[in-house]
Amino acid sequence: MTARWGDAERDVLIIGSGFGGAAAAHALVAAGRRVTLLERGDWVTRGPENWLPESVGGLSRWFNKETGWRDVSGPRPRPVGTYYCVGGPSVFYGGVSLRFREADFDPLPEIDTDSGARWPFGYSELEPFYGQAEQMIGVAGTAGVDPTEPFRSTQFPATPLPMAAVSQRIAAAARALGLTPFPLPLAMLTGSSAERKTCMACGNCDGFACAIEAKNDLATAVIRPLLGQGLDLRTGIAITRIETDGHRATRVIGVDTTTGESRHYTAPVVILAAGALATPHLLLASELDSLNPGGDAVGRFLTRHRNEILLGIFANRPDPDRTFHKQLGIHDFYFGDPSQPHGLARAGGLQQLPTPPIALARDGLPKPLRPLARFVDHLTGLLLIAEDQPQHSNGVRLGSGRDALGMPTLEVSHRYSERDLAAAALLRRHARRILRKAGAIWVYRHIIDTYSHALGTVRIGDDPRTAPLDADHRFRGLENLYVTDGSALPRAAGVNPSLTIAAMSMRAASRIIAATQPASARMEPDA
Repeated sequence: MTARWGDAERDVLIIGSGFGGAAAAHALVAAGRRVTLLERGDWVTRGPENWLPESVGGLSRWFNKETGWRDVSGPRPRPVGTYYCVGGPSVFYGGVSLRFREADFDPLPEIDTDSGARWPFGYSELEPFYGQAEQMIGVAGTAGVDPTEPFRSTQFPATPLPMAAVSQRIAAAARALGLTPFPLPLAMLTGSSAERKTCMACGNCDGFACAIEAKNDLATAVIRPLLGQGLDLRTGIAITRIETDGHRATRVIGVDTTTGESRHYTAPVVILAAGALATPHLLLASELDSLNPGGDAVGRFLTRHRNEILLGIFANRPDPDRTFHKQLGIHDFYFGDPSQPHGLARAGGLQQLPTPPIALARDGLPKPLRPLARFVDHLTGLLLIAEDQPQHSNGVRLGSGRDALGMPTLEVSHRYSERDLAAAALLRRHARRILRKAGAIWVYRHIIDTYSHALGTVRIGDDPRTAPLDADHRFRGLENLYVTDGSALPRAAGVNPSLTIAAMSMRAASRIIAATQPASARMEPDA
């Protein structure tokens, strides 16, 4: 059972249970704060059904396409979906847990241009919180093998799984080309545990909810243990508005998605961590941008990486046993191509990609090519993650309609710059070389056009005119409202953002702890 705090007893109210919300809850509960965590979705059930083809990623019933969000970037608007569940997208992610590089926190005109994107702190200030986040999630990794790895003051809490045969094949091809592949740090339970089963290295991991809970997603590794420490979790609560008195957030209004009844919550501190699309949606729908000196930037400067998949097609099945093999990273071109000294200063990373499930392959192929999905076992590939520039024209704005909850609809727009496309082309060229060297007879390119790495829409910074959040993640104009999800990141870097979101959220929580008193102290009678 979870605790149920009354408004007078609650210290902090958190909206959203993804990385930004769960990491803040973890730090706050450990400090003795009484926290209520609100989540629109429910717990993802676990069992053999998680391994079914229709349970992967965007095909699962936990991925909601009835959000009222529309991508208006192209000639035809299309729906934008998101995960509604305890733990958010982490339940379905591949577990890659990389830190941003030290140089990612430095100004870089090639990326920043005139966007005003500036980190208000450097890597060294965030480094201790990276270590805390790795411990919280239980990251299995090896220090010192990534050629661009930043300084770390702590070791990984767990060791990675042995390399699958197909991973060894791709690694050998990369090394033959003079590259330095390394094992990716992953949020997987690789050691023994009295409470949970150890990772069995199955092929149904990336994109699936783990059927045996061996993936250290937030629901499994963070939120469920917090329930035993006093966290008050309320599921099925969709937040529709934040009310203020002009200086403080006074009340959070929501809807019980099961009964349709209205709900409202108050707390001395409110943390908004609904994600880089939902967070600005709620801020704009609540008209809070009008209270912020950087209100014009609320919903703007959306980044999402230029992500592409290069799938090598092999004459023989490269992974006949369908094992887990999202294991390799290649960062030799993270800072551009060394053979082109006057080229790009920043490109991004390559990561091994497991053989896709047949259902996902069929769904992602153009209709004329869908019959080829039956040959999916002849595929394995690489994912490229190219950093994209923050642009004011990219972002979200309120639409003219209303969704099922009565909120304004949301229009999402994003277009890559020529520099973004050039960075992707650099990585693509080298990914093809690696796959060919590994024996691929043909390489198929698939562009990822989702918002799974959406960032930057309510960013932190020192300039109140361009950054809606101050360096402590406080929403400027309101004393007690904080934002701790991916929308706070001013730059996307070239790696998966989840660990950085968690570290930033834990840093923000430390600031809140230092600046506020717990309910127990507030309610003590005067001496």
